Amino acid sequence: MRGGKPVKARKERKVSVWKLIWKQRQIQAFVWIGLLFLLIFNFIPMFGIVMAFENYSIADGVKGLFTSEWVGLKYFREFVNDYNFYSLIRNTLVLSLSKMVFTFPLPILLALILNEIRSGRVKKVVQTVSYLPYFISWVIVAGFCQLFLQSNGIVNNMLMGIGAVEQPISFMTGKQYFLPIAIFTACWKDMGWWAILFLSAMASIDTSLYEAAEMDGCSRLKRIWHITLPGIKSTITVVLILSLGNLLGGGLGGSNFDQAWLMGNGGNSEVSEIIQTYVMKVGLSKGRYAYAAAIGLCQSVISVILVFTSNFFSKKVSGDSLF
Repeated sequence: MRGGKPVKARKERKVSVWKLIWKQRQIQAFVWIGLLFLLIFNFIPMFGIVMAFENYSIADGVKGLFTSEWVGLKYFREFVNDYNFYSLIRNTLVLSLSKMVFTFPLPILLALILNEIRSGRVKKVVQTVSYLPYFISWVIVAGFCQLFLQSNGIVNNMLMGIGAVEQPISFMTGKQYFLPIAIFTACWKDMGWWAILFLSAMASIDTSLYEAAEMDGCSRLKRIWHITLPGIKSTITVVLILSLGNLLGGGLGGSNFDQAWLMGNGGNSEVSEIIQTYVMKVGLSKGRYAYAAAIGLCQSVISVILVFTSNFFSKKVSGDSLF
């Protein structure tokens, strides 16, 4: 009997677990579909990393991953010794860091403003208008920029109409204008979406803290500084760590590739040519998939190092971390 009770208990637990899974079958279906998507499109393709160390040709297909000549670090050395290497790293970091300086604090500021709005209708309208640009494709955003900023565009026609300039300004081809345009469009497109995340964190703050502070005579600014910001500190930390981890890809301010590829041209290539566009032009367009994989692997390794480093320092400084 003593040996039978544990066996019976385990069987009952298994039955209860399967009953719970069946009861949650709709939710479970969504979860498993998401996991299947990650497996097919994220984990299985990781096997292709091996081509970064091989003399792989796309003509060999999948078979080539097992039969191609092993060349070791050949393509990594080629990338580091490329005469464009330092300019590519510089342009990528400058673009990402410049976007982060603006796109990281602005969603927090917008969330703080929305959180202080008392009118529910006004709050919903502002929030909806602010996050709708997130769903607009970068292709369309680049088209808007062309429409407004080209030589015969709306902005130049307006400036010439009021006598502010005598000749059209080359916004889209001038290298000095690429970075401001990239920063502005990234802020406009992503600010409202990220503000939702911070608003959700603010909603979890105990309202009694605000009531007690108001009774003690604290102004709105003091309540924001001493209650709201500390209440969302962990969320800010997580977003910052993830943004630093994706620094070479664009950080919080969206994809660097989309902006650089769609808004870059011969006139501003000195500042708009980044790692991702270089991979597209030299690696993929010319069929050098092994070389492109090597560069992508370098970028991924640096991103992992940045995540662990920023997480370590965040844990040491603030006590909050991602893991």
